[in-house]
Amino acid sequence: MKLKNSLYQIAILIGLISNIPSAQAATTPFIPQGGRLLIIGQQRDTIDAYLDSIGTVPGGFMIYTSIQKMDGLDSPSRNYGAGINDAQYYINQYPNTVIQLALYMVGALDDTLAGKYSKNILKLAHWMKSVHCPIYFRIGYEFDLPENNYDPEKYQRVYRYIVDHLRAQGVNNVAYVWHTACLTESQGNFLDWYPGDDYVDWFAVSLFNPMQIAVARKFSTIALVHKKPMMIAESTPAGLYSTNAKLEWFRHYFDFIKDEDVKVVCYINSNWNTYPLFKAINWGDARIQNDAAIKAMWLKETGNGEFLQSSTNLFNKLTDQYQWNPIN
Repeated sequence: MKLKNSLYQIAILIGLISNIPSAQAATTPFIPQGGRLLIIGQQRDTIDAYLDSIGTVPGGFMIYTSIQKMDGLDSPSRNYGAGINDAQYYINQYPNTVIQLALYMVGALDDTLAGKYSKNILKLAHWMKSVHCPIYFRIGYEFDLPENNYDPEKYQRVYRYIVDHLRAQGVNNVAYVWHTACLTESQGNFLDWYPGDDYVDWFAVSLFNPMQIAVARKFSTIALVHKKPMMIAESTPAGLYSTNAKLEWFRHYFDFIKDEDVKVVCYINSNWNTYPLFKAINWGDARIQNDAAIKAMWLKETGNGEFLQSSTNLFNKLTDQYQWNPIN
């Protein structure tokens, strides 16, 4: 055990003294240069409310689809109780933004490997190639969430299966994101689910309460060893109802972003209790615009030039190993 710990510490030190930014820029698509990329989600109504209130278009938008349905891409999804997703709407309305796309695969690993959803994967590939923007793609997001019940070995195989199929179709405007639920109670070794460095471009975490930050820091250390940049793929002050409690959450949140040099930050701007699918978890109202003090803090932190928003030169600030050139 001591030997293993020592070897791991040595690996960490090697990562720390390496030229990490250069290594990442050479091998990882869509790393923001000169700032952090801000992405807002996750339902059409909550995104639109954010845009109306804040008055600034963020660098991108969060969208969800599933391997089973593959909806919400080129047309609005059905409302399954969690709001409407509509990727094409935001691409058309705000062409100087990116998409952060999450793929739901619960209960579908075996069927995916058996080829049941081959047509859906082909549809996904065709849509990805049709849009002229970078896409951060979370395959089987929150791989270690118990409710998802992703067998580690099968999860790895499905993740690689989907990436291989997209690559075979010539998709080259996608960064592949490996996303942990960042649970405070361990579900085993993160790397049990790891598809491998050749298939993962980004490491990502969920952050819903400050207790997760210690776990997220451990995951960030692993990302450093693998020379992968960090993303907060989902975040919201869950189950907090007072202004002071939410402000405290945001203080921890922005500290973590700066300490770990998180390159992509995705915030869910939802009033959770208004959606049937989420009402039972009672997470409350996380809308930035619904509290003057929180809105003021948000604007101070994200409006100082550190966070990249939509702009005509945004895509030029995102490095790309594939030398992809957007067509406007």
